[in-house]
Amino acid sequence: MSEDAPPGGPGRPATFREVFAVREFRPLFGTYTLSTIGDELARVALTVLVYQRTESPLLSALTFALSFLPWAVGGPLLATVADRFPRHRVLIASDVARGVLVAGMAVPGTPLPVLLVLLLLVSLLAPPFESARSALMADVLEGERYAVATSLTNVSLQVAQVVGFVLAGGLVTVLSPSVVLLADAATFVVSAVWLAATLERRPAPAGEATEPSSVWQDTADGLRLIGRNPRLLAIIALLWTGTMFANAAEGIAVPLTDSLGEGPAQLGVLLAANPLGVTIGGLVVARVLGTARSERLMPVLVALSLAPLLLAGLVAVAAGPSRGAYALVVALLFVAGLGASWSIPLNVSFVQAVPSAYRGRAFGVAVSGLYGVQGLGALGAGLAAEQVPPGAVVALAGGIGLLAVVPPLLGFARTRPAVAGDGPAGGPSVP
Repeated sequence: MSEDAPPGGPGRPATFREVFAVREFRPLFGTYTLSTIGDELARVALTVLVYQRTESPLLSALTFALSFLPWAVGGPLLATVADRFPRHRVLIASDVARGVLVAGMAVPGTPLPVLLVLLLLVSLLAPPFESARSALMADVLEGERYAVATSLTNVSLQVAQVVGFVLAGGLVTVLSPSVVLLADAATFVVSAVWLAATLERRPAPAGEATEPSSVWQDTADGLRLIGRNPRLLAIIALLWTGTMFANAAEGIAVPLTDSLGEGPAQLGVLLAANPLGVTIGGLVVARVLGTARSERLMPVLVALSLAPLLLAGLVAVAAGPSRGAYALVVALLFVAGLGASWSIPLNVSFVQAVPSAYRGRAFGVAVSGLYGVQGLGALGAGLAAEQVPPGAVVALAGGIGLLAVVPPLLGFARTRPAVAGDGPAGGPSVP
């Protein structure tokens, strides 16, 4: 545990200054923000490119979802790398490899199938990187400092998405996709250098096992840890269900914007609306509500993340192509983002329930499913948009989502007093 700064006093949240005073948090925070901006640039550029070539909502959604699907297929297995090797090495090696692959995508004239294969390979490196980063965050911060750091990281993710989406909407209209992809490759290179220069050299985390285990056994340990703990099961169910429906509309953002009579520049603004709402909502959760109060308000926040989607879809269907309808849809997506800040207290609850030596594997399972359901949601939305208007798909995602989150919300409320750590004891959970 880092001792660069004293924790916040009892009974009050830690301040942003106290969190940033932790030396290793700064590179973890900065590189994550930088890489996310580059990722959104590349994602939008490729999605627009595919839609322009094919005019297919399904293929456009497939391109958007492709970066998420490797989490569902191999995420839990790949995430075990974060618990088998020094976490700083996992972060640096993943960034170097991704920089090389994205640079290959930037070669002019690369056939579309090759681009998608390279995108898939880049995405396969995300599970070990994200699991190592999340586990290392919990190693260097604790208690309210971790809660505030989680809020800041979530806010940085949303700000980076806003910046990335808006920049992508403008850059795609004036620059070639190759230039945009080169910018993404540069973010990975800068991230690798920053992490190599600032992170402490820690050994691989030690668990309770006395003999070396296989990655398959490590993966099974992570799954068993969650499967035996009702609290973790409730958290995972709420996270996956709420996220799948709340983010499904992103997969059809291009045809939705087109149906409202707008172009690529407005696409960037539409995609940025929800992350901007999450940014503001995250700040409110971190500095005004606090973790405990936000957890009590979980049902309200979850409903607020889905109900505006239902309204936005109905507006898009009823109003048709017009600047007013577009503006109202963007405003409703922003409000949905405010509610989506429910993920912050849920993340804190998850960390509190997981022993330190198993965090890489547990995060791997959680994030694998998270990205997997995002990919499936985007694909489902794209498939539906082949048959019905994009606005109707958005309305269905919001309406069905409101019903689907009721069981996991009830499970989350029932398990709140439960003591976590029913899985293998590999280290103390965060108090």
